[in-house]
Amino acid sequence: MNVFYEEEGELRAGSVLADNTTSLQVEAPHGKRSKVKAANVLFRFEAPAPRALVDDAKALADTLDPGFLWEAIAADEFGFDDAASEYFGAAAGKTATPVERAAMLLRLHANPMYFYKRGKGLYKRAPAESLKAALAGVERRRREAEQQAQWTAALVRGELPEAMQPLVPSLLHAPEKQSLAWKALEAACAETGTSVPHLMQRCGAIASAHDFHYGRFLFEHFRAGIGFALDTAGPDALDALLAPMPALETAAVAAFSIDDTATTEIDDAFSVQPLGSGWRIGVHIAAPSLGIAAGSALDEVALSRLSTAYFPGRKITMLPDAVVERFTLATGRTLPAVSLYVDVDADFTVRSTRSAVEAVQIADNLRLEHLEPCFTEAALARAAALPDPRVDHPRGRELWTLWGFAQKLQALRGKQAETGSGRVEYTFIVEGDRITLRPRARGAPLDTLVAELMIYANSQWGGELARAQVPAIYRAQSSGKVFMTTVASPHQGLGVAHYTWASSPLRRMVDLINQRQITSWIRGEPPVYPAGSEAMLAAMRSFELTYEAYAEAQRTLERYWSLVWIRQQALETIEGEVIRDNLVRLSGVPVVARVPSVPELPPGTRVRLAVDRIDLYDLLLDLTFGEALA
Repeated sequence: MNVFYEEEGELRAGSVLADNTTSLQVEAPHGKRSKVKAANVLFRFEAPAPRALVDDAKALADTLDPGFLWEAIAADEFGFDDAASEYFGAAAGKTATPVERAAMLLRLHANPMYFYKRGKGLYKRAPAESLKAALAGVERRRREAEQQAQWTAALVRGELPEAMQPLVPSLLHAPEKQSLAWKALEAACAETGTSVPHLMQRCGAIASAHDFHYGRFLFEHFRAGIGFALDTAGPDALDALLAPMPALETAAVAAFSIDDTATTEIDDAFSVQPLGSGWRIGVHIAAPSLGIAAGSALDEVALSRLSTAYFPGRKITMLPDAVVERFTLATGRTLPAVSLYVDVDADFTVRSTRSAVEAVQIADNLRLEHLEPCFTEAALARAAALPDPRVDHPRGRELWTLWGFAQKLQALRGKQAETGSGRVEYTFIVEGDRITLRPRARGAPLDTLVAELMIYANSQWGGELARAQVPAIYRAQSSGKVFMTTVASPHQGLGVAHYTWASSPLRRMVDLINQRQITSWIRGEPPVYPAGSEAMLAAMRSFELTYEAYAEAQRTLERYWSLVWIRQQALETIEGEVIRDNLVRLSGVPVVARVPSVPELPPGTRVRLAVDRIDLYDLLLDLTFGEALA
């Protein structure tokens, strides 16, 4: 005796070895024996043999048109035996054979779109509307499969289908994994053995690896573009957007800034006035807060960007150029500023401080590139030996005074100067597709001068706001973690009790918000942002996320250009210094790479590495250990 039965959703045939009423011991045609519930047996038969029945039934089932069966079977609900008899034997008055019964079962079972299963051997014809919708879905999927195959073939040939061209940014940076275009692209990558960006470049969708990385940043943060509506507005448009400027007293100082040549958002400047046996040192910060009112259209623009984004060779500013031009501390202009005056003795001990909202004359914009040669450690040592110490520069006495004050501030913070540490930082100079790396000693005197004065101003204003109980956004550090907070908290890394960011209001939204609070405090007015201000809290939270995202994008582009530099130099080998384990800091380029082949060597060991492969899309640098250097 043989049986045709259902097991695990499959229709099968086998020979009965033992019949135990509720279950049967069945041997399949390939020899496997299994226990089959009697309830799962659809019919029993003597002949043909199970294997022959299955083969013949499958061949016969392939000749049955499910659409014709759906039309021909009259009853809405029916058993497979009735359907088989009606189809194969009704006209001749004969009963369907085992092969015919099995063929009908196979066809009904394989077409759930036409026939719904209702029980053991029972089926129901699908409603006409449901069948129509299901067939339309099948046709749609067929067309989609055909379209996908065509797109995949084109991509493999190195051609970008026209319909996929508008989808390039999303395919590269945020693909919808169920979309037809992504499936076609994924299939093409699998067939060609290439990654998505490499294949898209071959198809002409990406001009370069730089465009890929920079394009990702724009896609994530600037989908509407990097321009401002104000850029194309008339000359009077800015005046209509700015708040009326208050009348300001002009300070009796001639201030100067210290920045690199590329800086256009000049936020800070300094002044030095002799004062008896000491000096009055001024830190002057550009004051866009006087013209950009909280809640205004320009404020919304700044809030939408939150920070200027910097990359090698380019930047995306937080504020429109016209706004920057109005407030940047450019040479020869008298501009609104928030000033901190510090009266110090001859040994730079602070006697008193005073803050003011005023107009400041900008006498000079000193540029790092021109100033650095006369502000090196050696130049400063020579200056110290002079009877009247001064830097070899037209503003030499003022610079020497600022340098002395910066050293005092650094010592008061309990910090050691980084000069002479041997660590190097790099300036990226991009010209077309060429990159020049300009090394600068970490902790160079000019860097220390500017950094210490900014830290002092930010910590001083942070303390004043805290004492006056004026809400502000602080940058704090505790247990090694740096974070933003509205609670006046110490910054352990800097060694100060309070630290705001208020010195770059043209470039950072947090600084602009804090400057509004500082100007309110100086003028004795209610703060723009009262205690518990949701606007301040929301801006702080958004800024922290955005600032880190911008910084990550900057690191990505700096790594890209660093790898371009290595390729540009056609380096076959490169030297480096072991940091720990197999982590190596390369020489001449700001790259730290993990080199698995480096043996166990003491930190600080100089090594020579072979440059094996550079992938500008994946930002991979494959290096192989060559030798340890003496």
